[in-house]
Amino acid sequence: SKGMEVMDLGCGGGFPGVPLAIFFPEANFLMVDSIKKKLLVIEEVSAAIGLSNITTSHTRVEDIKNRQFDTVVSRAVAPLKDLWRWSRPLIRRTKPTADDVPNGIICLKGGDLSNEISESGCKPYVWEIDKIFNEPYFTEKFMLYQPQK
Repeated sequence: SKGMEVMDLGCGGGFPGVPLAIFFPEANFLMVDSIKKKLLVIEEVSAAIGLSNITTSHTRVEDIKNRQFDTVVSRAVAPLKDLWRWSRPLIRRTKPTADDVPNGIICLKGGDLSNEISESGCKPYVWEIDKIFNEPYFTEKFMLYQPQK
């Protein structure tokens, strides 16, 4: 929705943040990575295609203070327990209405996640991506959503 604040934690080359910024032009995206070279690529791509809703931050997520986000997204960054520990203090607490989805973290992960989820202490919603996209590449790929508690 308009004015929504999203952080792509460990954004790498810009996935999923850049495609989301294209699809949701009224939301604001902060792309965070500790490797400056990756952020330069995102800045170049954003400028080339005219994306004005992306900013970058060359930092570690643990060093982000005094910022709040509606959603944190990530792909292939760290185990869920670490993602949740880093993200939880940065997720804006809101009281959703009946039509709203609570703020939280959405991450793309692969492989057997049973131990990772168990060790995290989280109870995320899990979607099997190959049930949505019937392609061999998506076998054992999952989208997890952990709402703010």
